[in-house]
Amino acid sequence: QLQLVESGGGSVQPGGSLRLTCTASGFSFDTYAIGWFRQAPGKEREGVSCISTYGHTIVYANSVKGRFTISRDNAKNTVYLQMNSLEPEDTAVYYCAAVILRPPAGPRLDWRQYDNWGQGTQVTVSS
Repeated sequence: QLQLVESGGGSVQPGGSLRLTCTASGFSFDTYAIGWFRQAPGKEREGVSCISTYGHTIVYANSVKGRFTISRDNAKNTVYLQMNSLEPEDTAVYYCAAVILRPPAGPRLDWRQYDNWGQGTQVTVSS
């Protein structure tokens, strides 16, 4: 069973940046696709970005394209989400999630695709 821990959340002003980190423990990290999701109070969980096992497939939600960048370092069992030009609408709890996919399936921004979840990290964007 893969265990995921998110870190890097915090409070920033609009226009600021944060880098979230998702660190995995367990085995065969490079067999898992990873997704970042977020959930704001009173709203449904929303897919932010996802990345395939070796980074060949990357997907971003329209709301974060050009501002967020996902990457992974399999040697460190880590996936990053660099978030720039943050907006108040980005305020949410951010979760990373993992799934093993059978080819030709690729990662999607659909939380139902993932079966391993971290506990989340709070991101607050406010002036």
